[in-house]
Amino acid sequence: MLSPGAHYRLAFTQSILAMPHMFNAVTHYRMDYPDLSLILALVRGGTLARAAGLLRVDVSTVFRAVRRLEAALGQTLFEKSRAGYLPTTLATTLAEQAERAEQALDAARIGVEQGGEVISGTVRLTCTDSVLQGLLLPALGQFMPDYPALTLELSTSNDFANLSRRDADVALRLTTTPPEHLVGRCLGTVSYRICASARYVQQHAMGELADLAWIAPDDFLPDHPTVAWRRQHLPGVVLSYRCNSMLSVAELVRAGLGVAALPDYLLGDGQGLLPLGPALAGHDTALWLLTRPDCRALRSVVTLFDELGRHVSLPGRTQT
Repeated sequence: MLSPGAHYRLAFTQSILAMPHMFNAVTHYRMDYPDLSLILALVRGGTLARAAGLLRVDVSTVFRAVRRLEAALGQTLFEKSRAGYLPTTLATTLAEQAERAEQALDAARIGVEQGGEVISGTVRLTCTDSVLQGLLLPALGQFMPDYPALTLELSTSNDFANLSRRDADVALRLTTTPPEHLVGRCLGTVSYRICASARYVQQHAMGELADLAWIAPDDFLPDHPTVAWRRQHLPGVVLSYRCNSMLSVAELVRAGLGVAALPDYLLGDGQGLLPLGPALAGHDTALWLLTRPDCRALRSVVTLFDELGRHVSLPGRTQT
């Protein structure tokens, strides 16, 4: 079995061979992890003094080490300026490799400390912006610190194409009809309520709903439950604001610009949103946690899937 260092050297060698126009000189010098640590510290620090602090050595040691490494490589790694040491393209690329090696070593250390296999790798997660803000971020804060070697790539989107095109591994989606080719579990029901800010309520008489300034999603969500409700109950209302995301709709309401139908998970204490009535009857939806069938063999995906299933907290849902 290859050691973490050997794995890194193999990956680094492959990257060199893939870009010969950049690394012809590098192949004549056998780089090691201390070289990469030096480059990474100077890229992060930007000055000799800060790099020395990161490496816990003196400034002269960093200066001499950089000069020696550049001479060995036959290429310039940093350009000195008034702002400090600016990395060249080569230094930036090597720093990226160094970060990967650093992550691999961290994962190895964690494995030794925990006495078992570490959950590591990158998982791509997609959800809507309002789900990210209202549900996902609180959940991630509860369990992600327990997985320091697990990396998440987050994207916000309003459709299922990300999973279908394999652009994502896990999705949190509001729907009553999840695609049959995906697998997952329903985390609970989401209701919607007409809301306004306290300031808007104070400044406007709460008479007929149709007479209020309405904020709603634009044509990007033509089948959204709130759109369906408005078309059914307020067919003649003229919208004052259209937004391309539900989170933007909520922010405009919070700013006192009007009223809107918002999901109940955005209505917690301290959110500045006041419900003007009960939930919109017959227009609930469900929150689904979904993944592709082929992802169920990946331990990183399964771990994230299970943790989200336990920690995503919908109003009225009992945590397992």
